[in-house]
Amino acid sequence: METTSRTTIYQLPIDPLQQIFTRLSVREICACRAVCKLFKQTLTCPFFVQRVAQRTALSWFVVHPSHCRKSRRASPDSLLHVYDADSDEWLRFPLDFLPFNSAIPVAASSGLLYLWCESDSGRSLVICNPITRKYRVLPQLGSAWFRHGTVLSAGLRVLVLNEFVALYLADGNLWLNFSAGLSSKPRSPVLVGSAVYALCDIGSPWRAQWKLVFCKLDELGRGRAWDRLERREWGEIFDILRRPRLIQGKGDSLLMVGGLKASFATNSVCSTIIILRLDLANLEWDEAGRMPGEFFDCFRSWGKFKVFGMGDRVFFSGKGAGKLAMWDSSEKGKGAWRWVTGISESKDGLCRGFAFDARIDAVP
Repeated sequence: METTSRTTIYQLPIDPLQQIFTRLSVREICACRAVCKLFKQTLTCPFFVQRVAQRTALSWFVVHPSHCRKSRRASPDSLLHVYDADSDEWLRFPLDFLPFNSAIPVAASSGLLYLWCESDSGRSLVICNPITRKYRVLPQLGSAWFRHGTVLSAGLRVLVLNEFVALYLADGNLWLNFSAGLSSKPRSPVLVGSAVYALCDIGSPWRAQWKLVFCKLDELGRGRAWDRLERREWGEIFDILRRPRLIQGKGDSLLMVGGLKASFATNSVCSTIIILRLDLANLEWDEAGRMPGEFFDCFRSWGKFKVFGMGDRVFFSGKGAGKLAMWDSSEKGKGAWRWVTGISESKDGLCRGFAFDARIDAVP
């Protein structure tokens, strides 16, 4: 009787067992690893990970409450909330493998997640793969960076920005310090290829005046870090949007999202939210999407809202909304709009987020 209870799965050779597991989704693989030692050894061996990685192309979005960074209430015992837009499903990964008092997700690149973490010995930026539960701690940073630094990453290259200084880490253990040379903190910086693009307010305390700036990673530390990117034919394109934000577009493009002003007056009301696209190859703007009236009516009542996304998809979270609005440009025409429900509850209802190209073979 005892022999019968341990037949089938435990007596299978390793090759057929791996063949079975390769048919599972990443979510199912993560669940199976916790079943027994045999499953864990099979699902974590390099050969199996490589086979699964070749067929998995995941495009997820990490979504977390906007207030958690300020209050520092996010703990490693909490869950990482990930939205799969392709299947319209939420996934949740525990962060209990991180030995820190707090862990706040801020960015992702090449299948790895970046988190601001705090322990009794100090504050650091940590790279991890929530699927394999492996992590690596980067050299420590001070409190000012922990509270206000914006993180960008491309592979092993990491850039942390504020309004005056840029910290750069590339294949080493030391942060390189460079002057940002900007009059204000770069707003919504995004990394496209080997260059960082951001919006900078060069106006007055009474009237914002936005400009598009950029810097090349390879030129950091060689004199002037940032340059303006502007063309006369663009006209007053930056003046027609209220509270503009940049998002990395599909391929070699940028998306700029903001409220479309009814006039050029300082306190002009907005008629809708518009998504503009800049083709970086020919430096031409076009309209990529416009929020329908039934969606904008909700945002008008919410007042404050957050914008995040990447490529084909842009998400909007509103104060007290309890849901997200999503624009998907993979649909025909100017893209499709729909509501995303099931977000985790937060104090003010506002959520931040970023794209996460999950990979089971990514090593911190």
